[in-house]
Amino acid sequence: MASTEIPRTGKIQLLDNVTINQIAAGEVVERPAAALKELLENSIDAGAKRITIDLEEAGRALIQIQDDGIGMEPEEAKMSLLRHATSKIHRVEDLSDIQSFGFRGEALPSIASVSTLVLTTGTEDGQLTEIIVEAGKTVSEKSVAGPRGTTIRVENLFLNTPARLKFLKTDATELSACVEAVSKAAIANPQIAFTLRHHNSVLVQTSGQDNLETAVAEIWGREVARALVPIDLFNGTARVTGLVSPPHFTKPTRSMQWFFVNGRPVKNRTLIAAVDQAYRSLTPERRYPVGVILVDIAPERVDVNVSPTKSEVKFHQEGAVFDAVRRGIKEGILAGGMVPTFDQVAAANEALLEHRQVSLMPGISAGPIAGSGLAGIPTDQPISPLGASTEPQLEQSPKEKFLDGLRVLGSIDKTFIIAENRTNLLVIDQHVAHERILYEMLCRTRGSTAIESQPLLTPETVTVDKRVASVLSERLDDLRDIGFDMEPFGADSFLLRAVPALGRRRTPREVLQDLIDEITDGSASSSLIPTRDEVYIMCSCKMAIKAGDQLGHAEMEKLLLDLAESENPYLCPHGRPITIVLPKNDLLRRFHRA
Repeated sequence: MASTEIPRTGKIQLLDNVTINQIAAGEVVERPAAALKELLENSIDAGAKRITIDLEEAGRALIQIQDDGIGMEPEEAKMSLLRHATSKIHRVEDLSDIQSFGFRGEALPSIASVSTLVLTTGTEDGQLTEIIVEAGKTVSEKSVAGPRGTTIRVENLFLNTPARLKFLKTDATELSACVEAVSKAAIANPQIAFTLRHHNSVLVQTSGQDNLETAVAEIWGREVARALVPIDLFNGTARVTGLVSPPHFTKPTRSMQWFFVNGRPVKNRTLIAAVDQAYRSLTPERRYPVGVILVDIAPERVDVNVSPTKSEVKFHQEGAVFDAVRRGIKEGILAGGMVPTFDQVAAANEALLEHRQVSLMPGISAGPIAGSGLAGIPTDQPISPLGASTEPQLEQSPKEKFLDGLRVLGSIDKTFIIAENRTNLLVIDQHVAHERILYEMLCRTRGSTAIESQPLLTPETVTVDKRVASVLSERLDDLRDIGFDMEPFGADSFLLRAVPALGRRRTPREVLQDLIDEITDGSASSSLIPTRDEVYIMCSCKMAIKAGDQLGHAEMEKLLLDLAESENPYLCPHGRPITIVLPKNDLLRRFHRA
């Protein structure tokens, strides 16, 4: 009989400090950008007004940070290289009231354990302390001359842990992460002037003017900053401030959604969900708004110890924070997200061509770097179907502005309604306008009386294949919401008892067949049953008037009045533009009448 005894691998013993520090380094310093972030936070905590960073080989060969902060006395400098030595906390109770960035007391000794680290620091101009540490061991300590502050030079990161070097990405990727770390620090701390150089090429430079919009312009570009609208809301638990894009200014990824909690860049599902909810039905599908969102909350109401790198946080009152972010964004974009003009559409796409390119090392092709210009957006792809507004028109009552002096002038190609109000010439796509109206009607009423339903004198049988029947069975309630009263009638058939009153343009049976095709085709391609919202989007598109449908003058007027009542008269649920405006002042200027 085989033995089940578990072999002993050795006695339990204490690890030496070098091994402990290298384990800690693996937790918080997994790449150059992580080391850079930890050192940046120490400089910020030291009250620096100017921080200069130099990198070589994307941070592998050199990371040097020089600041003009308060500096350290000689004994403090020695202690800073010991594990768990810190000026940020003094007792266990302080862990629930963290008001600084770096507090774990492991970053500096951990970085020193896997590199050659030179620490030069002093509290006054003149005599400074210089300590050199190689692979965790102090090899030199002396006095040198220099200005007040601290300079930390990290050479040959992971010199004694070659296995970790194998896990690093390409130099372009690692440099991109470093640029993003500095860019986020600059936006969270607009009162500090940051300079980041790579092989003497300046990648990031901010002025430290203590103005958020200025910092965003210096990081993301002037045109992007101009397109954003401010948010500011306090709900008793959290204050939310920042800059977010209007609904017509979106990206294909979340790479330009930056969140900060008490000045710390973070990742948090609650914050992401709040943004999604705020823009729900306002932005195109699979497009994401741009924004810098800063949450200020009492330290005891947030846990920053969720991850070793402090990149994730957990709120004690998730619902209250969610509400503050959602309402703050919603109120901001409804107040400031106006319809872009023709000129602003063109200016948005020009901004993509003008965004800064970062000069990388020889052998690496230059390209957009996260945090520099419009990171990751192909230059041939507009920001959104409408583009970004270069001069957001901040009006508190968009509906009244739209309706002021509204008059229908006619139509073009039975597709575009031409109208005017007191200040603008308006061009409205009749199909997507009606699509937006129907979609919001469905979302508001959820079937209570959204679409008038007409019972059939004799129920009709709708026969489909088994795959289609399975998908439709999951969506019968949603189809009833939009006026199609159906019930199962055998394995692959349904009984249709009522249809929506669609008017004279399309028969209900045509709309139903289109819906069935789109619902099942979408399910087949994604292996997921469409959500209720997706069904509503499909339905609003199929039921809306089409390009080429002839509308009478009264019908066009009614369509525009209904559009003015909608929450988002700018984009249809698919993200296509509804309205583009040409200010009358622009007409005067172009005809030299200004």
